[in-house]
Amino acid sequence: MTTDTNDKTAPKVSFVSLGCPKALVDSERIITRLRAEGYELSRQHAGSDLVIVNTCGFLDSAKEESLSAIGQALNENGRVIVTGCMGAEPESISAKFPQVLSITGPQQYESVLDAVHRAAPPQHDPFLDLVPPEGIKLTPRHYAYLKISEGCNNRCTFCIIPKLRGDLVSRPAADVMREAEKLVAAGVKELLVISQDTSAYGVDIKYATSTWKDRNGEQRELRAKFIDLATALGELGVWVRLHYVYPYPHVDDVIPLMAERKVLPYLDIPFQHASPDVLKRMRRPASQEKTLDRIRKWRDICPDLTLRSTFIVGFPGETNADFDFLLEWLDEASLDRVGCFRYEPVKGAASNDIAVPVLDDVKEERWHRFMAAQQKISARRLKRKVGTRQQVIIDEVGPSVAKGRSMADAPEIDGAVYVASRRPLRVGEIATVRIERADDYDLHGTAAGF
Repeated sequence: MTTDTNDKTAPKVSFVSLGCPKALVDSERIITRLRAEGYELSRQHAGSDLVIVNTCGFLDSAKEESLSAIGQALNENGRVIVTGCMGAEPESISAKFPQVLSITGPQQYESVLDAVHRAAPPQHDPFLDLVPPEGIKLTPRHYAYLKISEGCNNRCTFCIIPKLRGDLVSRPAADVMREAEKLVAAGVKELLVISQDTSAYGVDIKYATSTWKDRNGEQRELRAKFIDLATALGELGVWVRLHYVYPYPHVDDVIPLMAERKVLPYLDIPFQHASPDVLKRMRRPASQEKTLDRIRKWRDICPDLTLRSTFIVGFPGETNADFDFLLEWLDEASLDRVGCFRYEPVKGAASNDIAVPVLDDVKEERWHRFMAAQQKISARRLKRKVGTRQQVIIDEVGPSVAKGRSMADAPEIDGAVYVASRRPLRVGEIATVRIERADDYDLHGTAAGF
């Protein structure tokens, strides 16, 4: 008796995606290709034909999380393919888990798919395996990450990303716009623009012009340049949020677009420190600019501009004077959203040998002081919004209170707005909300207009 090949079930793949939104986009690309080839996706390792783990290798703590995820997948399934940033140094994985089927670095999509094909050959049925034009997304339907480039040309001493992901490789502007238009057509209400260095977009391809047919059927030309792309995305009628923007001088050009609400009045700028000596040892790009003066000018043009940033305390050689300078700068800059990391001596980072290490207990004490100072600043900034009306995109709904985000809040990393409503709100809806109360990080209010 023969077996009909059509009776074969499609291979199941369980997927773990760790690390930053850039890695999440890599995961989405792999998953889209797998679904197009007929693979099923599963949330459970047990019962799947294999597991793919997309790792993060930026910090030692992230590496430990990645190794833990690989170990769990091996325990629950036994057939594991590893990719992502940690895969750029495969010996660190194979030494601990020699039974892993395959290890590849970031952005090596074809190698991942080849490994999957070897481990669990596809059973593709073109009549059943339909993939939406925008691809498979790991984010909720109403927002999506839009990656505009890979890699980075900067050589910050604490960072090994260029070693893991290579130099800057910008996508043609036409390709970015085609993807953005597909996402908007599929119902995305918020585009989160990401890369390793968003404001350096296009420098590697000399800001080359490319052509695409827009959603109205018209031929359009667009330079691969930060301000040009931001302007074009601002025409799509959705929220456009800019992440990982280094403060090069030309960033000033985008502030008027924010004042006009063409893009969200939100800038995610990883300042990392304020002390000139520390910034010099970090080898941070654009750190020589008069940042406080520029922040004041930005807020003159766009008074409700939200500034988010990240900082590192305990960087090698950081003195008490350096840290005090940072706290004074932080108070004057009055940033809205801030994250802080204790310095970790990541293997291979030039900063490890650049100066005398800061003791762990000193790092810890500085981190707590920094966070306490920023908490007061954040609370002060939020209280200014009490009594105002804010546009809020709804992420979750409950029986009487929904959870959403204002224009000042990126998903996963910023605060939330809790919205009471007399009518049911829908996920993805943008509601007008009267802000009635603020705490250290979140806002509370009532949906208006009915």
